[in-house]
Order: sequence, then structure tokens, then C-alpha cells
Amino acid sequence: MDLSEKIDLFLNSLIAKTEHQNELLIGKCQSELSLTSTQEHILMLLKENQLTNTDLAKELSISQAAVSKSVKQLVSQELVVCVKDTKDARVTYLTLSDRGLPIADEHEHHHLSTISVYQKIVKNFSESEQVVIDRFLSQLSKEVL
Repeated sequence: MDLSEKIDLFLNSLIAKTEHQNELLIGKCQSELSLTSTQEHILMLLKENQLTNTDLAKELSISQAAVSKSVKQLVSQELVVCVKDTKDARVTYLTLSDRGLPIADEHEHHHLSTISVYQKIVKNFSESEQVVIDRFLSQLSKEVL
């Protein structure tokens, strides 16, 4: 199998593994709740700031309908609380509840673990090899994304 075929196989395997997921992370949520990676990511984002559905849709690059569906389930599980803006009652902010905090922390840990694994892999390559890898990823991104 030549390198281009290996790349194709890898990318297709990656797509299959991450189908219906918003991101690829190493590790799985240990919560007893059945949450999607998008819902876990929403909790992590709300840990930093209260946000609106529109803010979340922009941050996650998904539709507002998808955010609304995810948030509705998070609210029903008491992981997120809706708070009306005091100046404009049409605006609703989402805030992380105490119950959602451990899941948000765990999801953030998975992000850090994933980056750590990538860093460990990159260290196996010389600086000149890393330049080639970076150039390859840039060119691939331009063609595929």
C-alpha cells in the first residue's frame, strides 16, 4: 500500500470513528449519564462563561437547532440552568450547574490528554520532519476542508 492509500485509509477510518461527533478526544466520559461529545463540550464551554444558544452554535460551528436539542437535554438532566438577561428578557443565558461541573472538568481533562498524546507523538520526529508534517497538514487542509 503506498502512502497516499494509507492516508486515504486513515482519513476514512477517522471519519468512521468520529461520525456524529463534534471532536476527536482520547478518553471517554465516565459519567453515568449518556451524553454526546457535543453536550460534554457545551458543559466545558459553560464552565468558562455563561453563553446563549447563538454563542454556542458559533463556537461549535453547528446549527442553532442542534444546540437547542443538546441544551434541552442538558437542562432536563439539571446540568445546565437557563437564566434570563436582566436587561433584555428575550435573551437567555445558559449557565453550568454544580451537577454539570464534574463532567465539564472531565471533558476538559480529555482535551488536555489528547493534546498531550499529540505532543508525545510529535517529539518522536526531528524539527525538520515536523516542518514536513506541518506542511503536509496545511496542504491537506487546503484540499479537504
